[in-house]
Amino acid sequence: MVLGVCCVSVLLVGIDMTAVNVALPSVGHDFHTSASSLTWIIDAYTLALATLLMLSSSMADRAGRKLVFRIGLSTFVLGSALCAVAPDLGFLVGARVIQGVGGSMLNPVAMAIIANVFSDRAERARAIGVWAGVTGLSLAIGPIVGGALVGSSLGWRWIFVINVPIGLAAIVVATKVIPESKAARPRKVDVGGQALIALMLAALVFGVIEGPKLGWGSPAIITTLAVALLALIGFIAYESRATEPLLDLRFFRSIPFSAANLIAVFSFASLGSFLYVNSIYLQDARGYGPLKTGLLMVPLAIVSVLWGPRNGKILGRFGARIPFVIAGVAVTAASVILAQVTLTIPIVWLLIAYALIGLGNSSSSGPITQLAVAGMPPEQAGVAAGVSATTRQIGQTIGVAIAGVTLASVTAGSRAQLATATHTGWILMGAYGLAVLALGLVGTTGHAKRTAERALPTATSSPTPGSPSQE
Repeated sequence: MVLGVCCVSVLLVGIDMTAVNVALPSVGHDFHTSASSLTWIIDAYTLALATLLMLSSSMADRAGRKLVFRIGLSTFVLGSALCAVAPDLGFLVGARVIQGVGGSMLNPVAMAIIANVFSDRAERARAIGVWAGVTGLSLAIGPIVGGALVGSSLGWRWIFVINVPIGLAAIVVATKVIPESKAARPRKVDVGGQALIALMLAALVFGVIEGPKLGWGSPAIITTLAVALLALIGFIAYESRATEPLLDLRFFRSIPFSAANLIAVFSFASLGSFLYVNSIYLQDARGYGPLKTGLLMVPLAIVSVLWGPRNGKILGRFGARIPFVIAGVAVTAASVILAQVTLTIPIVWLLIAYALIGLGNSSSSGPITQLAVAGMPPEQAGVAAGVSATTRQIGQTIGVAIAGVTLASVTAGSRAQLATATHTGWILMGAYGLAVLALGLVGTTGHAKRTAERALPTATSSPTPGSPSQE
């Protein structure tokens, strides 16, 4: 029952993250807004997730995981209900922020709850395997579920309505079956570091999304991007002096850790930009309905589900290099196909590209975490995994924002021009794939492994309180 309710939370967050992409054209038509402005619907959610994941984990260790998990579910349900009744784009974006705040308290806290409940190592491994499988499944089936819901009588609002009864049921079950637990020595809340990283990401995303509309040379955009840069510099300076930093910068002396987090950024930037651009292309350019758009994504879901277990065996036997090579090549190959789309390209080529995207995404997800914690001391493994989860959300946020910029200049109603404009987004997706390939090769060399071993004594010199091995 505990594993079940934790998996439900994963489904809510994962499906919501990808299903909303299918709804974007319908939302745009209802609210009479441009394709680039619609990126805020995605990025408001992922931005809140990215900035609050590690803070939520720390709060759960300190205040109680069951308590924070239930607060997260309640907040997510509230945000979903507000999204369902949103009268305009601004209200919807604000409600998505609330959803993201709630979502940040679900996945990382659910993992900690599972680790606490399943004390036997073998049982814990099987439980985490199920949980990870549901995570991948939620991302894969999101577009299909979204297409079916958007195509129903209530339209795109159904994507958010459905979360309410499921979330309320999960709250009731969680209250009854999840035992309360806390860390023996919880980490202190790094308010300064949290504020700086939130400011940096928010300013960067605002500058990228609004730059085409306000002008890249406008005072507002220049100021915003300058704030993002100063916040990043301040974050690095602040964290290097903090006694219990939000992010221990010494981790980045390990090439595998640094490579894993950069791969997470590029891999999820690729996925985020694909989901956004593909939904706009299929619905606004080719004129397909939401349901058909979702059904066309079936190859992505099938390949993700079938390849995931096989990829796990390859990862366990040969390490992360082969999966990263497969991921980089698959995404790049998909971009080569999609960069040539027109209004009349045969559907079979789209299906092949979608299958390649599923292969690439399912190949990189597990190895990112494995490489991030490689060489890390056991007491720091949880923090290292948390950082990689955060960088995934950062990657998706930036990927969607940049993808929106590529479509910002398209004239409304020009389907042929829109199809051509998507080429830039597909080319960028290929560049992300090549970056995954290159970083996967660099991060898995013998030299890279030795840097992780050299970083080990430094990282263990000030162990992080509240880590799983100390509970």
